[in-house]
Amino acid sequence: MNASQENWPRELALSSAQGSRPLSGSTFTVRLLFTALMTVASLSLCAHDWPEFRGPTGQGHSPAKDVPVRWSGTENLAWKVPIAGAGWSSPVLVKDRLYLTGAKSIPGSKQLELAAICLDARDGRSIWTTNVFSPDDGANLHAKNSYASPTPLVRDGRLYVHFGHLGTACLDLAGRVLWRQTSIKYPSVHGNGGSPVLVGDRLIFSCDGFTDPVVIALDRHTGKILWKTPRQNESVPKKFAFSTPLLITNAGRSELISPGAGGTYAYDPATGRPLWRVSTGNGFSVVPRPVFAHGLLFVNTDYDFPKLYAIRPGGEGDVTATNVVWQTGRGAPSTPSPLVVGSELYFVSDAGIATCADAKTGKVHWNERLGGGFSASPVFAEGRVYFQNEEGMGYVLKAGREYEVLSKNDLGERTLASYAVDNGALFIRGAQHLFRIGKN
Repeated sequence: MNASQENWPRELALSSAQGSRPLSGSTFTVRLLFTALMTVASLSLCAHDWPEFRGPTGQGHSPAKDVPVRWSGTENLAWKVPIAGAGWSSPVLVKDRLYLTGAKSIPGSKQLELAAICLDARDGRSIWTTNVFSPDDGANLHAKNSYASPTPLVRDGRLYVHFGHLGTACLDLAGRVLWRQTSIKYPSVHGNGGSPVLVGDRLIFSCDGFTDPVVIALDRHTGKILWKTPRQNESVPKKFAFSTPLLITNAGRSELISPGAGGTYAYDPATGRPLWRVSTGNGFSVVPRPVFAHGLLFVNTDYDFPKLYAIRPGGEGDVTATNVVWQTGRGAPSTPSPLVVGSELYFVSDAGIATCADAKTGKVHWNERLGGGFSASPVFAEGRVYFQNEEGMGYVLKAGREYEVLSKNDLGERTLASYAVDNGALFIRGAQHLFRIGKN
């Protein structure tokens, strides 16, 4: 397929959703180990790829070199191109190809067109755009949300796109749809936001709607549901959330960490069996993705009254009384994910208060106002921490216990999506354009 696909064809071949049986636990473990080894090998070959939300580790770190420090909407700008479709999914990057999603309204209809988009990272040229879904209706969106907010994921020559209750699909890297999954329906609140994670042969994501929230794993080859696990939050009045899971290895055990309303929950990625949970009261609308460092998980809870928790993973059942190491509400974000660099934990509140704290103890080193509202998650590259606010201002800070701003960079366009990072480049999605910062 080529650039002629810009018309978003409505009819695409759909492969059969029938396929292999669910893997046994032992088979899954072997395949998961093999996948991990292959992933490490691929990262060593293309260390600067950014294949999923928050990069190759899912935690906002980039090994890229010569990452830009200064830019504007006209300076140190390699290119900017209009995006075919609205959305706040963050761009992902693999082998000089950028992938993102977008949504359009069909003229004269209540239908939407939900598309996967591929661009050449070197010059911004459109390579293909494929209409994946045309749902009859969407959802009542939050002012900061879109119909295309979950970030796609690229692995092993496949592109996985997720639109929450509107559907999930797998494409090849030429833009051909391999399977669609549209049977998963739930009452979305404010639209969708959480992105999927790939664990071995399982594509896993949360479905935290108004009622009956669950976490689901699909067979990545067929789209077939492998397991569906209800949340253990029956007593929480507001059950919706938008977080992206994180896979960790704790004491030799794989644990899928998935924050939701009322708590942080850990699951066995092979079977979906609940492992442990930390209760966070009635907190809801949880957005940030967790990070894991120094044997601690750093998770956020509750949009209205946000707190940041440092949790020691492990155990069985409710471990709230034993596994919470420290917590803070001061400057805690509702939307941006946290970032750990060395011994320091960085986070920025939605209101623009940035904090650097000791990751192990929570002791605050500095707490400063950057300015503006924040939704994008920060990234780390070359000894620097990058924050991007909603008004289009990028702040570059020196990583460390002393507060030092290296630059302030006004893009001149609204930005809620998170960065993708490459050697010599930052990719930033704005309300109308995709930008490549840095020289070609």
